[in-house]
Amino acid sequence: MNVWIRIAELLLGIIFLGAGLNGYVVLFGFEAFAPTSPAAMEFLGEGYFLALEKGVEIIAGVLLIIRRFVPLTLIVLASIIVNILAFHLFVDSDLLALAILVTVLEGILVWFYRDRFKGLMES
Repeated sequence: MNVWIRIAELLLGIIFLGAGLNGYVVLFGFEAFAPTSPAAMEFLGEGYFLALEKGVEIIAGVLLIIRRFVPLTLIVLASIIVNILAFHLFVDSDLLALAILVTVLEGILVWFYRDRFKGLMES
């Protein structure tokens, strides 16, 4: 196991776990403990969509940290990360550096686990 890949998994897992927990803190009416995008919180609202999104982020973060179902977790996170990157590119550029970091970490991990995805590309 490459130590850099493990660091990328942990970092991506911690980012998503923290973002998910931060979203639930906001959902329950408390002050966020980490920087958030006001535009993103307005877009997600305070209902089921925010809870669903942040719930997936928490589960994905935990799975990356404990190294269970990592390829599946990367597939689930891919659509979320594309939306995060697009949102911060076109709507709110305050957290663009974090969005780019998350995208790069996802790309590194997808490349490392590319052999696990070959079955998806076969007809």
